[in-house]
Amino acid sequence: MKLLHKNNLFCWTQFDQDRNIDFHSYLWVRESGNVIFDPLPLTAHDEKHLSSMGKVTHIIISNSDHIRNAEALAQQTGAAIWGPVGEKSNFPIQCTKWVGEGQGVIDGLDVYELKGSKTEGELAFILEGSTLITGDLIRAHAGGKLCMLPDVKLQDVDLAKESVKRLALIKGIEAILPGDGWPVFRHGEQVLLELVESI
Repeated sequence: MKLLHKNNLFCWTQFDQDRNIDFHSYLWVRESGNVIFDPLPLTAHDEKHLSSMGKVTHIIISNSDHIRNAEALAQQTGAAIWGPVGEKSNFPIQCTKWVGEGQGVIDGLDVYELKGSKTEGELAFILEGSTLITGDLIRAHAGGKLCMLPDVKLQDVDLAKESVKRLALIKGIEAILPGDGWPVFRHGEQVLLELVESI
């Protein structure tokens, strides 16, 4: 796993040839139990690294297209799987808990529901007030600049744009870690505002 901009955040990746970008999974290391977002399969190297970082207590999935390796990892670690409440009625796997919007859902974790994306109630996360993790709606196909899912994949283009604008109003975002594409490690607020201007 790769160390990110903070010493308690790591990621592992998988290259997607169709889109020509990396997919990412994120690990948030915490004394009270580690949290993983949208887990991809692990290489033997990354599995060993993950084990060395302490117990995984939560696997949180942003949307049903990012289930990835969640069930296998939950079996392996004993972690609870949390899924988006907006998809509760037709989510493809069993979840321990359904998560919606809220502040301090776990200590240091704020959750935001995004409307209009390709799935109902897609989740975005802010860790420790400064790091935004996104699933599908906000991505980055080129370094240093964000984009949205193409209009044809959105349930409602206007609602999706409003969701992005709402995130851009949150103060203190330093880094943006998308599930798909290049992370942004500095000036996150500014890069989000640039995305808003582009849509």
